[in-house]
Amino acid sequence: MADMKELARLMGELEDQLVVCMRCGLCQSVCPLFAETGRESDVARGKLALLDGLVQQLFKDPKGVNERLTKCLLCGSCAANCPSGVRVLDIFIKARAIIAGYMGLSPLKKTIFRGMLARPAVFNSLMEWGSKLQRVFIKPVDDMLGTSCGRFLPPLGERHFKALAAVPFHGSVSRMNTKGGASGIKVGLFVGCLVDKIFPDIGKAVLEALDHHQVDVFLPEELGCCGIPALSGGDLEAFTKLVRHNLRRFISQPFDYLITPCATCTATIKKVWPMMADGLNSHERSCVESVAARTFDVSQFFVDKLGVARMGQSPFGETVLVTYHDPCHLKKSLGVAAQPRTLLEANPRCSFKEMAEADRCCGCGGSFNLQHYEISAAIGRRKRDNILQSGCQTVATSCPACMLQITDILSKAGDRISVRHVIEIYAESLHTQVKPC
Repeated sequence: MADMKELARLMGELEDQLVVCMRCGLCQSVCPLFAETGRESDVARGKLALLDGLVQQLFKDPKGVNERLTKCLLCGSCAANCPSGVRVLDIFIKARAIIAGYMGLSPLKKTIFRGMLARPAVFNSLMEWGSKLQRVFIKPVDDMLGTSCGRFLPPLGERHFKALAAVPFHGSVSRMNTKGGASGIKVGLFVGCLVDKIFPDIGKAVLEALDHHQVDVFLPEELGCCGIPALSGGDLEAFTKLVRHNLRRFISQPFDYLITPCATCTATIKKVWPMMADGLNSHERSCVESVAARTFDVSQFFVDKLGVARMGQSPFGETVLVTYHDPCHLKKSLGVAAQPRTLLEANPRCSFKEMAEADRCCGCGGSFNLQHYEISAAIGRRKRDNILQSGCQTVATSCPACMLQITDILSKAGDRISVRHVIEIYAESLHTQVKPC
C-alpha cells in the first residue's frame, strides 16, 4: 500500500485538473480507441467523468475503475486537440498511481516492475539469458522484416515480433566518454530498453552519426529503463527508483544535451520526470529539471542543434521511396514533426512521400498491446492501409515501440515493406559525402 499522504497529494492535483474539462466531447473525434469501440467509457471524456468521483468510486468498484483507466493508449490525441487545454495524460497517469496505491499491485506487476525493471543489472541478465533460450519458444516467419512467432501460441498469441538481439547494445558499447570533438558539443546518450535489447543497430547508427559530426558522447554504464512502463502500470515506487538510478549516472559528468532515439523515453524524461518529481528531494528535483530542459529527440538534435538540412537530387540514380509515421509521444507530446522528415530527406538516396494520417496512433500503447491485442491490431491495420497507399518501400519512424507494432501488422499481412528508424536512414547517407543544396 502506497503512502496515504502521497496519494492524498496526487488526489488533490487530480481534482484541480479535472475542473478544466468542459465535457465537450471533441476527444471522441480523435481517439483511436473510440473509433474502434464506439464506447463513451473508452474516450477521455468518459474517463474524466469517472475520475470526477474517484474517491467514492474507489470504495465502490476499484477494479472497475482500474480496468477502464488502463484501457487507454496514452497516445495524447485527446490532450493535443483539447480546446480547454486539459492535461489528460497527466491526469490518467496520476489516477493510475492513485488506484494502484489504494488497491496494491498484483504479484505479477511487483515481480516485473520492482523485481526486474527497477533492478537494471538483473533485468539485463534476464534478457541476455532470454536471447539465448528464445529459439526454443519462437520460430522465424519473415526474413525481410526479421520477425518471428511463437511455436506455442500463449502467451505471445498471433503476434509477429522481433526477437531479442543476440548481443544487446550495452554488450558491444557498455560505456563511453569521448573528448575533443570539433563541434564543441557533448551529449549524454539514453538509448532506452527497446533499442538496447531489440534494436541495437539503432544505437550504433546514433553513434555513427555523432562521430561524423564530431560530437562528444557520454554514455554511462548500466542505465535503466526511463520508468514509463512502471508508472503506466501505477507503480510510483519503481518509477521513482528508476529516475534516481538514471539521475545518479547522468549527473556524474557534464554534458550539453541529453539525446535519445526513443520518442517515449524523450517524452518521459522531458515531461513525466518533472511532473512526478515531488517524491524526490530538492537536489534531485533540481537535477530532473536540468536534465529535462536539455533533453532532445535524436532527429531534433541533429536538425536544430547541428543544422542538418535536406539534400538535393540524388546523383546515385535510383532512390528508395520512404514514408514516415509520427510517434504520438513525439508529435503530440513534444511537437516534433518536421525534424524527422528533414533527417530522412538528408539522405539523397531516399525519396520522401507523406502518408495519409501520418500522425494517427499505430495502436501500440505499450502495455495496451499486451492487454488488448485485438483492438491494438485493428488500430494498426488502419495504419497499414495508409502505409500501403503511399506506395513506399520503407516506412520510417522515431519510436522503437511503433516499429514493433508496424512490423507486426505488415509481417502478418505478408507486406514486403521494411520498417526502419529515421537515424538509421540518415546514418547511411554519411557513407558518401554529398553537398547540401
